[in-house]
Amino acid sequence: MILGIHDGHDAGAVLIEGERIFAVNEERLNRVKKFRGFPKLSVEKVLEMAGVEPGDVEVIAVAGIFRKQKRLLELEENLKAIFGPDFKRKVIFVEHHLAHSASAYYTSGWRDALAISIDAAGDGLSSSIYVARDGEMIRIAQSTYIDSLGDFYASVTELLGFKPMRHEGKVMSLAAYGRPAYDLSAIIELNGLSFDNHLKVIGVEATRRLAELFHYPFSKAREIANQMKRGKLDGELQKKAIEIAASAQRHLEMLIGELGLKLQGYGLPLAYAGGVAQNVKANAVLRQIFGDDNLWVFPAMDDGGLAFGAAVFVKAQMDRLDGRWRPFRLEHVYLGPTYRKEEVEGFLRREGLEFEEVDAGFVADALAEGKLVGFFQGAMEFGPRALGNRSILADPRDERVKERLNVALKRDVFQPFAPSLLWEKAGEYLEDLNGLPNEFMTMSYAASDEFRKLAPAVVHVDGTTRLQAVRKEVNPVYYEVIKAFERRTGLGAVLNTSFNMHGEPIVCSPGDALGTFRAAELDVLVLEGFAVHQ
Repeated sequence: MILGIHDGHDAGAVLIEGERIFAVNEERLNRVKKFRGFPKLSVEKVLEMAGVEPGDVEVIAVAGIFRKQKRLLELEENLKAIFGPDFKRKVIFVEHHLAHSASAYYTSGWRDALAISIDAAGDGLSSSIYVARDGEMIRIAQSTYIDSLGDFYASVTELLGFKPMRHEGKVMSLAAYGRPAYDLSAIIELNGLSFDNHLKVIGVEATRRLAELFHYPFSKAREIANQMKRGKLDGELQKKAIEIAASAQRHLEMLIGELGLKLQGYGLPLAYAGGVAQNVKANAVLRQIFGDDNLWVFPAMDDGGLAFGAAVFVKAQMDRLDGRWRPFRLEHVYLGPTYRKEEVEGFLRREGLEFEEVDAGFVADALAEGKLVGFFQGAMEFGPRALGNRSILADPRDERVKERLNVALKRDVFQPFAPSLLWEKAGEYLEDLNGLPNEFMTMSYAASDEFRKLAPAVVHVDGTTRLQAVRKEVNPVYYEVIKAFERRTGLGAVLNTSFNMHGEPIVCSPGDALGTFRAAELDVLVLEGFAVHQ
């Protein structure tokens, strides 16, 4: 039995016991977004879900190499408090980028592959590339923390008045509203299989240098960003911000594409993780190079997936020692806490709420009537995306629903919404599908003309959509909701956004769901088949 731990930014824990996997991030339990620190609650929760005691854990796989004495001693104290004085004999540290790349390779289902990790920085590096064969990973290239593609994009994020290491997705969304106006090859380029940062500075120093290069008023950046969040995109400085975003996005896509073309020469499929893998537009560039069936982006690609990567890496090495390693494909990420129907019913009664038992048809009817539905069922998703178990659902046929959701959830108006659609409809709704459709919202596609007309609320301004294709055998409850919606409307897709207020973690428990349902003033809350009305 192996426990994976990430003590740091996006802390979390993963427990692997044979074929069973349990995973949760600390933010979902303590309600502190992107929590940084020791994942005490996560460790306790995965042990509880597995029905085991701390003494049953054979290996503690810790993601990241701890160089600061204070941080290492704190980690040891926390581990000792849970596992006792002999905890050290169980601990194996797994380097940051090895954990990221391992999370992708060991869940890809491939025996032989390329495994890559690209982010801002971790353990002194910002990217790593491995050739993986028969369960063994051999590093063939890397970039230092200074030559960081992720830090470049984070600096642009900060320059535009957003939070670096958190709001890069806003820059990607904003980029679609304009055209690139700057050539950024003098800032960062690809050199072989590594990146080369010509600025030679990172963090806020790089942000200031970019402000000089773009002649952008960094002192006014937050004010400009707040205006854009509210929908003002046509001012002179707003247009300049959008041009910078579009230029940074184009440059990122160009560099990822260059790297992809070089890696294509190895003749192997590509497994990908790390913070930059959150950029679904850049992922689409890799998809055009490798094809849908030869590119796997680990669903918990950011630092929230490091505990998983550390655990699967250690498990793979032990299996290799025993001569029993086999490729494994991660079919879903419903690996978090579950709440039994009786538990939920008892909770609703204690809250003094009126409720009724409903089916998929009820949810479909509510959506078709234009209602916003908080949908809670099964095990919570692991990773940054809600995939039908902790989701807010709406009718994607009416573009006006976007404004209502933005107000309800306090979202930025320029950010797009995504669809969950029936697996078998993917070929009809997507223009550039060249293999199996994506199930984890890790990829951008060009929407077909038909889908743009049928579901305008889930197609971005540039005609792209970041979808979840739902298979009946993977999530039968959610599939049936979408199928029932199709029977009523003719559209085999629903709008799916994460069940949380903007800036808060996705809900985990029925109590979290009820609180967000009330705060957002949604129309209906469906908890394990019980419906509550506002």
